[in-house]
Amino acid sequence: MSFQSRIRTPLLHGLIVASMLILTTSQARAGVFISVGFAPPALPVYVQPPLPAPGFIWSPGYWAYGDAGYYWVPGVWVHPPGVGLLWTPGYWGFAGGFYGWHVGYWGPHVGFYGGVNYGFGYGGVGFFGGEWRGGVFAYNSAVANFGSVHVANVYENRTIVEQNTIVNASHVSFNGGSGISARPSTMEMQAEQENHIQPTPNQMRHQDFAAQDRSQLASVNNGHPTTMAASNISSYHQVAQQHVQSQPISAADRSVGSQYHPNEREANQDQRIANGLRSGQMTSGEAARAERTQSKIDQQVHAYRVANGGKLTNPEKQQINQEQNAASRQIYNEKHNGATVTPNEVNNREANQQQRTDNGLRSGQMTSGEAARTNANQAKVAQQVHNERVANGGALTAQQKQQANRAENKNSRQIYNEKHNRVTANPPHK
Repeated sequence: MSFQSRIRTPLLHGLIVASMLILTTSQARAGVFISVGFAPPALPVYVQPPLPAPGFIWSPGYWAYGDAGYYWVPGVWVHPPGVGLLWTPGYWGFAGGFYGWHVGYWGPHVGFYGGVNYGFGYGGVGFFGGEWRGGVFAYNSAVANFGSVHVANVYENRTIVEQNTIVNASHVSFNGGSGISARPSTMEMQAEQENHIQPTPNQMRHQDFAAQDRSQLASVNNGHPTTMAASNISSYHQVAQQHVQSQPISAADRSVGSQYHPNEREANQDQRIANGLRSGQMTSGEAARAERTQSKIDQQVHAYRVANGGKLTNPEKQQINQEQNAASRQIYNEKHNGATVTPNEVNNREANQQQRTDNGLRSGQMTSGEAARTNANQAKVAQQVHNERVANGGALTAQQKQQANRAENKNSRQIYNEKHNRVTANPPHK
């Protein structure tokens, strides 16, 4: 079987598995051609490779979905299909209980791509890595990596970068639900109604290469793809072909990958705590109680997995599910008991930390044991903030705010280390 024929099989198979993929008429009109019941992993952090030659435009990397689950399509420099055309990246959007993929397109203006900060000119709003000038593409040196390539048409505009970047410290890769809350602007909606050109054949081949590269599967790399970006499509084609020949994707990989959404229930609880803190529905004291509960459950899951070679027995799963049901009721009651607080900077910082733990669990970058530690530490900070507010009539002094910020900085480093220590969740087992 040729490489070209092999790379198309999983895409076609993935599109017809009704139990995995759902497509509605309204989604089809909106350009949504695939839906998945669980979130894509967080965006990996990588370095943009050098521009191969003038005339190329950067296409950022993204998580795609096939019959082996989520896989990373490397960012790459591509030729636009015509003069004056710009690339609007695709994005995952949560709606109706599913995560739908909105396909990217070429057009005269950049449209809405979910507010996802893909980096390298795609900061969540528009594109500021370059622009067309008199039929020639000019590059913004504040963004583009030229390497050793001589580029004549260059300008520098750092202001536009700052004005159009959506901060995404947790690297969430989807819009809606527990993800990014951005909505299309009037200009982005207008751009969506313009005439579009679909991804070029080269771009589709690039995605096909990634679909057959086992090292790009989230269930294999736990959110750390082997190839995050490439200078051009041909160079990655060679790498992917070597990987296909040396270790092709197996039936077992497809079975595991299609079920790869590690620690989802735990992640959902962390997300609910984060939402409660941001909205003011949960006080720091209420968040502290919920975080302590989650820490205990996380630690229990971790202990079971260690004892059972990475798995949970059916009775253990049932027990954990019962405990999470109780925790879920606790979070609901805390959010609806009438005790509220005006949204503030300190609580937002607490919420951001919970969000990062949520993303780490969801992507598999954090194990339940690691999440137990981060939740325990967050509970300590939240309890301290609560106690000081009670003592001061609901406010924090400047000194107490500084102290809480230092504690959060320490927790932030811990979360980063837990997510990047290469200790990852066991994909197949809940």
